[in-house]
Amino acid sequence: MRKYTILSVLFAAFVLTSCADYLNIQPKDKISQENLFSSAAGVELYMANLYSQLPVEDFNYMRDGFDQHYTHSNMVPAMFTEEATHSQYADHYSVNYFRWWNSAFRLLRDVNILSDAIPNLPIRDDEKAALEGEVSFIRCYTYFGLAKRYGGVPIITSTQQWEGDVDALKVPRATEKETWEYAISMGKNAMEKLPAVGNSDRRANKYVAAALTSRVALFAASVAKYGENVALAGKAVTDGLVGVEASAAEGWYKDAIEAAEMVILSGRYGLYMPNPASPEEAAENYYKLFTQPNSASPEVIFIKGYTVKGTGSNYPIFFQPKQTCSSWPHPGRMNPNLELVDLYESYGSHGESTPIRTSNAANDLTDYTGYSATKDYFKFDNPTDIFADKDARLRATVILPGDEFKKTKIIIQAGLIQQDGKVKIKSGTPYTWPVDGKTYYIYGAADDTQYSGFDPYGGNYTRTGFLLRKFMEDTPIDPNWDSGMLDWIDIRYAEVLLNYIEAVWESEDASRMSKALGYLNDIRRRAAFTEEISALSTEVIMRERLVELAFENQRFWDLIRRREFTQTRQNSQYHALLPILDLRGTEPKYIFIRSKIDNLIDFSFQDYMYYKAIPETGTNGLVQNPNF
Repeated sequence: MRKYTILSVLFAAFVLTSCADYLNIQPKDKISQENLFSSAAGVELYMANLYSQLPVEDFNYMRDGFDQHYTHSNMVPAMFTEEATHSQYADHYSVNYFRWWNSAFRLLRDVNILSDAIPNLPIRDDEKAALEGEVSFIRCYTYFGLAKRYGGVPIITSTQQWEGDVDALKVPRATEKETWEYAISMGKNAMEKLPAVGNSDRRANKYVAAALTSRVALFAASVAKYGENVALAGKAVTDGLVGVEASAAEGWYKDAIEAAEMVILSGRYGLYMPNPASPEEAAENYYKLFTQPNSASPEVIFIKGYTVKGTGSNYPIFFQPKQTCSSWPHPGRMNPNLELVDLYESYGSHGESTPIRTSNAANDLTDYTGYSATKDYFKFDNPTDIFADKDARLRATVILPGDEFKKTKIIIQAGLIQQDGKVKIKSGTPYTWPVDGKTYYIYGAADDTQYSGFDPYGGNYTRTGFLLRKFMEDTPIDPNWDSGMLDWIDIRYAEVLLNYIEAVWESEDASRMSKALGYLNDIRRRAAFTEEISALSTEVIMRERLVELAFENQRFWDLIRRREFTQTRQNSQYHALLPILDLRGTEPKYIFIRSKIDNLIDFSFQDYMYYKAIPETGTNGLVQNPNF
């Protein structure tokens, strides 16, 4: 199947090996547009280059942007939401993270070069129409990537030519509304012109374009509907460059619904393994969806693939538990938060979160002050017992204390309580228990390669009590940079269903409400819930979206588009669950403590952070966003 990375390499090879044939071309290190587009192979290679530049937020998308391979920051969007915390760093979100500007306009220039050339290409008319559809798909994706970061941006639809006047090349920002409208119109155009059957799930077809359009339109509608929650001022606001009137939401929700319906009603896609016989089977199926994506038909809609070692990702080495890291020196970086684990339901809760209770104390779920000698903690024979009966997706997404991974028991322990009641949490000497004469250790084992939690040394251990399982293949890792070859699922059917459900609910579309509820229950049935939810609500929909799409780089943008960051992050931080070995009785037991995360500063999200600064406004003449 066609992979972006290998095609990009082929494109580069085409350029390098063809130089000898074009020595009379000026400049000599480039291929002219006429020669490149003179054959179908040249067009294919050019298209591969465009796809390689798409703003797909994959395994290599980190706080410094796209294609962040050789970076020790390894901070991904999930680490700035309730999903996870980095194992080492104390700081939180900066508005300078996740920018994308110059590369976006380079991509648009490349797209416009192809678009201008299509009428004269030596191919059939239906092939030209398909190429026009792909051009529209790439424009849709590109302007989506720009609009969600910057609001209104310059809309450039043809190749600009340098004629000696720099001011003639300056295009002012369109309004944010116009930018969203353009992105959605490009999605619709792609839906119309692309064939139903494409070359692979790595290139756009009609339904890939529809799935993307549902994502884009839902984002735009949310910005319009919830924009009133953001208080900004200045020229960018008065000119409409940021902010959209609420009246635009209705039409965009309709666009999201109709685009999602095209995918749903096509019959080409569906949930992977939709009817498990048990929670255990559901967990295994959900895990395989992400670790074997090329076998996960019919759920996978659009993939970004990796083929060549050295051009892959670093997820396997950075986010591996310490115990299975194969000598890589920087593992354990992704630490799921207690907030995320709390959101998962138990099978008897019927649509409500089931937070982890550590005792019967009235304030148990809000007490993060640490161990209390007066609290009657629940006791467990095994650390995994406290998570019994939880949604199967939790076990497939998060490595829990005491879980088995790669045939290894993952030891995550924060301390112990001696028989005499002395408490040792995250520090202290080993303890020889008089009951059995064995020596017990603070972090659960004597050797620091035999445990995966809470040791502060090197940032290699979880500090929340949890580690990442999703995307972590059950095979030995290659402890070298960019050696992860797992493909990234960019768009899948469950997201399309969730887009539809949310758009129907937010637009109060009574005629579709029953279908939306049915689709929600379909997703839950795949997670082994046998009792159906009887009614939709914002809480139910957004919780389902979070647990289903966890760590897929969706939650960060959900908080942005719904303008909820300022509500959820005000002088606050996320939390941990500490497993403690209790040796006060005649048998070892485990208790748990809800705790603040060590070495993490409080953070407040400000209204202006919903947008990013426009770079180089002193030279490009663009109006700057508020507060920059």
